[in-house]
Amino acid sequence: MADMRVFLDAVGSWAAGGPGEPAADLAVQLGVRTAVLLEGPSDLAAVEALAARRGRDLAAEGVCVVPMGGAMSVGRYAGLLGPPGLGLRLAGLCDEREQGFYDRGLQRARAPHRGFFVCVADLEDELIRALGTARVEEIILAEGDLRPWQTFLHQPAQLGQPRHQQLRRFLGTKKGRKIRYGRLLVETLDPGQVPAPLDDLFTSL
Repeated sequence: MADMRVFLDAVGSWAAGGPGEPAADLAVQLGVRTAVLLEGPSDLAAVEALAARRGRDLAAEGVCVVPMGGAMSVGRYAGLLGPPGLGLRLAGLCDEREQGFYDRGLQRARAPHRGFFVCVADLEDELIRALGTARVEEIILAEGDLRPWQTFLHQPAQLGQPRHQQLRRFLGTKKGRKIRYGRLLVETLDPGQVPAPLDDLFTSL
């Protein structure tokens, strides 16, 4: 039996110019009702981690979480999955600086903005502020990344920068690090620390 990963593959192929029938057939077969549009895989890791913590099986609820590969793709995915395409309810997260792409993409797709929530800078920024810089540094130490963290701090461009900004930049300096820490930071949050955009997204689903 097909699962949500197969549907995601079909959607990705459709977005790249392939046929839409496989995705449409799978949406019916799997009972997909909502597509959560995210900019990339680090956001996906955070959303999946929070779903696990809250005991929610999003796929079983008919919710497909779609990493689009960048905010500029939102118009394409909203058109395929929203009112002009499969007619799914759309939701998601976006970075503040990318909000214009979302506004224009959703408008073109005639999709409501309700269900989309804006992170001040990005989701990593929200998570660092929620946990506090000292706690995030403890996680870096526990993950065995002390040496690269110290090396990073001694780079001329980082001297004198606020610790919050240093941490946010560090998470993006190595491929895969944002994904790993997106999951780890969410797993460390106390229930009352979940950043508002992420918490509001789950409340809306």
